Parts: sequence; structure tokens; C-alpha cells
Amino acid sequence: MAGVARGELAPDFELEGTEPTGGGRRRYRLADYRGRPVVLVFYPGDDTPVCTVQLNRYTEEFPALDGTGAQVLALSPQSVESHERFSARQGGFAFPLLADLDKVVGRSYGIVGPLGFYRRSAFVVDREGVVRWSSRSITGLSYPSPVDLAEAVKEAED
Repeated sequence: MAGVARGELAPDFELEGTEPTGGGRRRYRLADYRGRPVVLVFYPGDDTPVCTVQLNRYTEEFPALDGTGAQVLALSPQSVESHERFSARQGGFAFPLLADLDKVVGRSYGIVGPLGFYRRSAFVVDREGVVRWSSRSITGLSYPSPVDLAEAVKEAED
């Protein structure tokens, strides 16, 4: 499982995604966030038990992340339509859900497992676009807490 390592420039991407306020959809480019930290959250699938808990937890505890000035982008291989339904059923998320349908972004970050599924992962990208922190779940059940992500962002910015 190759992919980007800490200290390397984060692979850029452009993907369609949801607006976190429920106001439709738009295209997201990682490069558009240069000058502020970004937290990339890769999750295996919409409407799955662990992903639902994880994304709801990130939304509920978003103030921990919001205080860092970081932009959170959540990516999975489902369509934007699937993301919209998932988000609506959950009452919305505090961040956009991006559709990596062909898993090109997932592969560039090294989070696609041997069977072709996303591995639950998170990356902190600093203001200059460099990966400063990462977490890749082997079991698929664990994920960093919002507080852990906020601390990783703060360390990356020091």
C-alpha cells in the first residue's frame, strides 16, 4: 500500500461533493485550501454503522476542529447522490462529503485495501499542502477523535 507519506506534498485532487449546509453540490479542489490546514477523512461507505457514528461524532464535536481553522473534507467512493441521501438521513454534516467514484484519490493517498475497499483513514495537510499527520486503520473500526485531529492540526501548524 504505497501512497503519500508524512512530509510529502499532498496529492491534489478535484472532486464533486455536497455543500455542508445542504445547499446543493459543487467541485472541491485541495489546492483551493492552500493557506489553511485541511483534514482529509477517508471513510469506506455511506450508511454503514461505523461510518455513520464517525461522521456524526465529527459533526457533533466539530467545535474542537473548527477552532483550528482547518477545513474538513470527507471522502468515500459513493456518488454525490448517495452522499446527499446519507447526509439528509443524518440531519446534515458539518463538512462536505466528496465522491471519489473511481478511487483515484484514495489510491494516491494509499488507503485502498487489497480487496479494493477504502480503509478508514485521516490526513492533516498543512497550509503549504504538506502531509503532517496521518492515521490509517487496519481493522476498519477505529478512527481518530475530533480532539486527536484538532491536536494534530495544531502540531502541524507549530
